[in-house]
Amino acid sequence: MMRRRFIALEGGEGTGKSTQARLLASELERRGVETLLTREPGGTPGAEAIRALLLNPLGEGWGMRAEALLFAAARSDHVERLIRPALEGGRWVVCDRFLDSSRAYQGSAGMLGDELVRGLHGYGSEGLLPDLTLVIAVDETTAAARLAARDGAVSDAIGGRQAAYHSNVNAAFVEFAAAEPERFALIDGEGSVDEVHGRIVAALEPLLATGSRG
Repeated sequence: MMRRRFIALEGGEGTGKSTQARLLASELERRGVETLLTREPGGTPGAEAIRALLLNPLGEGWGMRAEALLFAAARSDHVERLIRPALEGGRWVVCDRFLDSSRAYQGSAGMLGDELVRGLHGYGSEGLLPDLTLVIAVDETTAAARLAARDGAVSDAIGGRQAAYHSNVNAAFVEFAAAEPERFALIDGEGSVDEVHGRIVAALEPLLATGSRG
């Protein structure tokens, strides 16, 4: 029986995470690995409702503590109702964002601190961590060009924050990967979509090779 794995893709705005998550899930399915593709915030009806509250560009916005609590609540529902059941059923899970986005966006750039974000995750989602977190990194010029092509002049409530905030987010992801190399793989996001996909598949090969049976 194929051993289940939990893979998260992380990175700042415009790094191409969502595209690469879709490509990775398709590649796993092509290899005969039953895979669930999901996203955060979201994945369940309740979490998607919270997503709409958090990202609405026309809303009043949230204080950083309220924002962290909402993300943690969405993740708790997502883990309990979708991610854990999929893993327990033997499926692989590919998730577009997970805990480390909260650590970067609210903990680091939002200055709430890592301890608070990890504490919320420990209680709400029982500390679940991915088997591997792929951090896609690009330079600011590439990210800006990709965002302009994707969103035009309209960004969601978090994506539209000031450049300094997003610079801190990007730096946090790189720091996480350096601090925990056993849990992270830092992926060069420059180049074509296919080139980045190839790097991601290469980073995942050890899990496919050593964890394919169990």
